[in-house]
Amino acid sequence: MSKVKVLIVDDEVDYLSVMKERLESWDYEVILAQSGKEGLVAVKDKTPDIVILDYFMPDMDGVAVLKGIRKFNKSLAVIMLTAHPDVKNIKDAQELGVSIFIPKLSAYSDVQASLRSALDMASKKIKDNQG
Repeated sequence: MSKVKVLIVDDEVDYLSVMKERLESWDYEVILAQSGKEGLVAVKDKTPDIVILDYFMPDMDGVAVLKGIRKFNKSLAVIMLTAHPDVKNIKDAQELGVSIFIPKLSAYSDVQASLRSALDMASKKIKDNQG
């Protein structure tokens, strides 16, 4: 069975590097994108199983990226991270079918446990739908 492919979309290069290393240690195949536009291209070209999406990015925010994803893939699992969670961000993301919304404190914080749990849940759904 092939590894679950996870696309991480975030404008912070150091964060991408740490997250890639962490997810690979959890046995995921990792694809990186440093902007919302790169992320949309990667979703189309590399067909990830799960997307981890930062909310605040300079070119497009996470909701704009999620809207772009939903135009051609209604069911792709999306985990959204933000350093500034607020009710509007969460509501906008939920309306577009975000799988889970996780506060992004830092790559070294307890967000790792929440993220791993979210990835495990999304991976299980993918495997259940394949089998």
